[in-house]
Amino acid sequence: MHSLLTIYGRGFYNLAGTYWYFILVVPALILSVVAQIKVKKDYAAMSKIYSKSGYSGAAAAQAVLQYYGIFDVRIEQVSGKLTDHFDPQRNVIRLSEGVYASTSIAAIGIACHEAGHAAQYAQGYAPIKIRNTILPVCRIGSYAGIPLAILGAMLSFPTLVWVGVLLYSFIMLFQLATLPVELDASRRAMSVIRDTNLLYSEEENRGAQKVLKSAAMTYVAALAVSMANLLRFIIMFTGRGRK
Repeated sequence: MHSLLTIYGRGFYNLAGTYWYFILVVPALILSVVAQIKVKKDYAAMSKIYSKSGYSGAAAAQAVLQYYGIFDVRIEQVSGKLTDHFDPQRNVIRLSEGVYASTSIAAIGIACHEAGHAAQYAQGYAPIKIRNTILPVCRIGSYAGIPLAILGAMLSFPTLVWVGVLLYSFIMLFQLATLPVELDASRRAMSVIRDTNLLYSEEENRGAQKVLKSAAMTYVAALAVSMANLLRFIIMFTGRGRK
């Protein structure tokens, strides 16, 4: 028992110093930081360029809703920066202070993206149903997965180890399901922007698409981090990665 506590104590309570943390997780974390920096940079740049069409973020989101024949979704302003989201429980699109009333290219692109999520729910988009199905187990896995695996290792109970790892894997599956949802919302946004001339020119369209692509990279990075962590835990728990 003492040797197990020593091995897994060193492996899990001091993960920052392990070999596999630096080999697998650190590169993914660097990608995540780079993606966050890029999206903030692109958002800041496109927030200073105002569309000649004169649409505000709220008006652009409303135009997307009308395009899809959605009339039961409200649009509200919320505090914060880049806090924009669609709340399917209350049927509300919440746009941040820098997006709601702004006529910038960034504001229009982001607002239309959130309205794209509303369209996904209205049309029963399959990947979003899959993601919502995974979400409850993902929440359990984020809290209980690794503690169960550690307990199983300490008790020499492999079944409990793999139950813990399996629960933790739902975090990665949730990120995997989220990626197509976000990409599709951006695709819907740009399609409506072009079809209804919400932005004045192709140059403005490219600016909005640049912001949305940068935002999408943050989800790619989140998936990479969750995959790296899952692989690290599998290697460590199977005893192949002890250093």
